[in-house]
Amino acid sequence: MDTAAADAHFAQWMRDNLDHAAHHFDLTVTGEPVFGWRLRSVSAPTVGTGGDRWLRVVSQEPEWATGAHWTGTVDADAISGIRKPRVLDVYEWTDGRCQRAEVMTHLSGEPCSPTDVLRDRPDLTAHWWADLDGALATLTATPTHRVNADQEKVTWRIRERFGDDVDTTVTQWATVHGDLHWSNLLRPRFGLLDWELWGTGPAGIDEATLYCYSLLVPTIADQVHTSFARTLDTPAGRLAQLYVLARLLSRIDGGDYPDLAEPLHRHADSILAG
Repeated sequence: MDTAAADAHFAQWMRDNLDHAAHHFDLTVTGEPVFGWRLRSVSAPTVGTGGDRWLRVVSQEPEWATGAHWTGTVDADAISGIRKPRVLDVYEWTDGRCQRAEVMTHLSGEPCSPTDVLRDRPDLTAHWWADLDGALATLTATPTHRVNADQEKVTWRIRERFGDDVDTTVTQWATVHGDLHWSNLLRPRFGLLDWELWGTGPAGIDEATLYCYSLLVPTIADQVHTSFARTLDTPAGRLAQLYVLARLLSRIDGGDYPDLAEPLHRHADSILAG
């Protein structure tokens, strides 16, 4: 089976998993399913006796269906002060792979971008930017035992890409979302989705992630930089950017968003040049 046919077969299987979960929770799918990275998750709006809900199903090999990422969305219910979904119920089953279905509150609004990478300028108000700033400040100050990235992971990721001469010592740690891209942000009212990876990491990686995913729309990239220069333009912020750049360039090596490669390399060169 060629890659396209295999992907189509797997996508249909994931739709079947979504239907199975909807039946379990007595929900009706009301919109087109949305797939996550490499089809490992599928989500859709639903409705039931309790009203509008969001249903997400993630599929994983048994050896990976454990740890912080597996329970991230549920663990994030402990976070307050940020407009985000709240998990209401969980259902797991196995059929060779481990499946986890989560019913969540459904936030109004639409993603700022249909993809992780921003390619068109969204209409965002000053209030939206202030809410984003406030959300990251709230998250940074939220204590957790969860880990997004530790020193070993940071060092490995940066040196694998940029060599052993880079000082990778993290001097500032914070609680981070871990995947702050444009399809995880809602508008017109601010909202932040997909809390699978949140935990402690180098301070600034959320701001760095959003900036790197904005580079194809320079006006928005400038807005991100202006909003978070107090973080991005510090030694800790530049290290966070190198970590994010290494991560995204690895994604590009795997075939994701090739149009972002040139601006990412250019930005990495500017940081490494000092």
